Amino acid sequence: MSAPDLSRLSLNTATTKRWTLEEAVEGAVAAGIPALGLWRDRVAEAGLERAARIVREAGLRVSSLCRGGFLTAADDDGRRAALADNRAAIDEAAALGTRELVLVVGGLPAATGPNGPPSAGGDRDLVAARARVADRIAELSEHAAASDVRLVLEPLHPIFAADRAVLSTLRQCLDLAAPFAPETVGVVVDTYHVWWDPDLREQVARAGAEGRLASYQVCDWNLPIAADPLLSRGFPGDGFVDFATITGWVADAGYTGDVEVEIFNQEIWDAPGDSTLATVAARYAELVEPHLHR
Repeated sequence: MSAPDLSRLSLNTATTKRWTLEEAVEGAVAAGIPALGLWRDRVAEAGLERAARIVREAGLRVSSLCRGGFLTAADDDGRRAALADNRAAIDEAAALGTRELVLVVGGLPAATGPNGPPSAGGDRDLVAARARVADRIAELSEHAAASDVRLVLEPLHPIFAADRAVLSTLRQCLDLAAPFAPETVGVVVDTYHVWWDPDLREQVARAGAEGRLASYQVCDWNLPIAADPLLSRGFPGDGFVDFATITGWVADAGYTGDVEVEIFNQEIWDAPGDSTLATVAARYAELVEPHLHR
């Protein structure tokens, strides 16, 4: 039996949350995974220059940097802080050698109290929050373009609209990206967040036609939903996502980049990392890679 083709597989470091950057690099190399999607916390722990060197000397690609965003603050201090953090993230992406900076745009400002219900004075104006995202993408776009970094908008499942992302569909992200060059603002297709969308095929094709399809992230939608819904992701094949169909749409749209496996799941985090990578590689080879070629 021939070895599986892992040439486009990327390990998103969220999948091996307990590993340091060095451990993730060593694990990827040992598993034959040629790329990493880096989270900023792991980069910060290692130090930016050292992180870039560790990945480069291991011969790995950086498929993306996660994450910037959280752009919905309604006050001036929040706006300035968000812009400063995102400009720093742009600089980090450039230093790490990736063009793709994934943005989780943010939910409603002060939308939830400590136990979940809306806090006193919480802002419920979704329309205004989305307008602020558009304004702040415009403010960041010049720095991104000058740095040769693309701002990659990520639609999150509507269950996260209140606290994480007021953009829930690929259509919303593409509409917001439309005023900007595709080299400067793009989108990511994350199967966990968009598998349910009845317009997904049309919008993936649109993203490809517009040159904005910047990243493809895969994991499954598991049931029952965890107490923290963010942790309901699973290995491809564990849940309800039709990877053959969605991957085919992504391939038909002309996407030829890396495919990141990004999983938030406490049981997977608690498992040995080498075992996790073996499952990642096997599921990718079985359920995703065969459908990347159309």
